[in-house]
Amino acid sequence: MTIDAVSDMTREALFLIIKVSLPVLLVSLIIGLIISIFQTVTSIQEQTLTFVPKIICVFLALVIFGPWMMQSMVEYMVELWSAFSLYIHR
Repeated sequence: MTIDAVSDMTREALFLIIKVSLPVLLVSLIIGLIISIFQTVTSIQEQTLTFVPKIICVFLALVIFGPWMMQSMVEYMVELWSAFSLYIHR
């Protein structure tokens, strides 16, 4: 196995991690921003106010995007395992 092959596998894995985690992180970011604006406008400074809506929205995002996330990860693993014989150096 060459350094180029390892670099390509690492690059693809990191890109997959970013691609799969992006929807959940964006939902969390947007909900946090909306709640922060709401807290600023209403002068409510309760620190725990952000947790429950974020947890609910992240859970819903996982329910919605979960099948796609799992399918993407399974496709990558099948691709890795199907080319396993190419990685073995004799």
